[in-house]
Amino acid sequence: MRIISGKHKGRRITAPKNDSIRPTTDFAKEALFNILNNQFYFDAISVLDLCCGIGSISFEFASRGCTNITSVDEQLSTLKFINGVAKDFEFKIDTFKSDLYKFLDKTNQKYDVIFSDPPYSFTDVQFEQIVNTVFSRQLLNEAGLLIIEHSKSSDLSGFQNYTYSKKYGGSVFSFFRILD
Repeated sequence: MRIISGKHKGRRITAPKNDSIRPTTDFAKEALFNILNNQFYFDAISVLDLCCGIGSISFEFASRGCTNITSVDEQLSTLKFINGVAKDFEFKIDTFKSDLYKFLDKTNQKYDVIFSDPPYSFTDVQFEQIVNTVFSRQLLNEAGLLIIEHSKSSDLSGFQNYTYSKKYGGSVFSFFRILD
C-alpha cells in the first residue's frame, strides 16, 4: 500500500498480513481523491472512516492535511497498526474499536466526509442501514458526503440521498448527500 499524494506522497506502508482485509486499491483511491479534491479543502474537514481496515483511506486524508480523522473498525490489530503508522508519520487519527452501527448510533459528532468500506458480502439491507442511520441521525455537515465502497454486484442507487456512483475495476463508490 502506498500514499498517493500529500506530505507523504509515494511512501509505502507495509500492511500486516490479514486475509479478511481488502484495502482500497491505489487506482480506486487515486480516482476517489481526485473527486474529493475538487469538493473539499482537506485541512478544514472532519472525516469518519468506517470499517477502516488498515487505514489506507485515513492515511490518505492525513497526508493531504486533514487533522480531524476518526477511524473505526472491529479488529483491534488493525487499529494498533493504524496507531503505529500515525505515530511514525505524525498523523492525527483517532481510532475506535467498535461495530460500525454501534458507533453511528452513539456518536454526536458531525462530519464533512463519512467513508464506509464494509465487507463486500454486506447485503443491501446492511448497506441501507448505514445510509439511513447517517441521514436520520444527521451525522453529515450541510455540504457533507457519505461514500460507500462496495462491489459491482451491489446497487445502492435506490437508497435515500443517493447522488451517483463511480466504478473502478471491481470496486464501486456510491455517493450520498443531503438533498433539498
